[in-house]
Amino acid sequence: MTVKKEVVIAPKAPQAIGPYSAAVKACNLIFTAGQLGINPEDGEFVKGGIEAETRQALTNLTAVLEAAGTSLKSVIKTTVFLRDMNDFSNMNKVYGEFFTSEFPARSAVQVARLPKDGAVEIEAVALVE
Repeated sequence: MTVKKEVVIAPKAPQAIGPYSAAVKACNLIFTAGQLGINPEDGEFVKGGIEAETRQALTNLTAVLEAAGTSLKSVIKTTVFLRDMNDFSNMNKVYGEFFTSEFPARSAVQVARLPKDGAVEIEAVALVE
């Protein structure tokens, strides 16, 4: 069986800062790149700390999923990368504003450093709707 992949262009999300795609469709799945708390209009991190960056990262993730023809309700797995695990509860509070039921599986890890020194990065795997 040959699996075709389709690159997803997400004009309402920040542009890639390297040689990667915002998301890739394969079979009935969408694999997103990690989304940072960057405002797509000016390419800068939003102000307001972990909560604001988490909210923007999830807004960006929503834009990528919509460009792929799906939505947050079809997310089956997320991975949250945190600069500081002490930010987990504040990130989790905002995360709960976006995922309110039938929660996806999730991993959350602290990393040594994120691109552009962000506080949080979130990636997802979703079903095609």
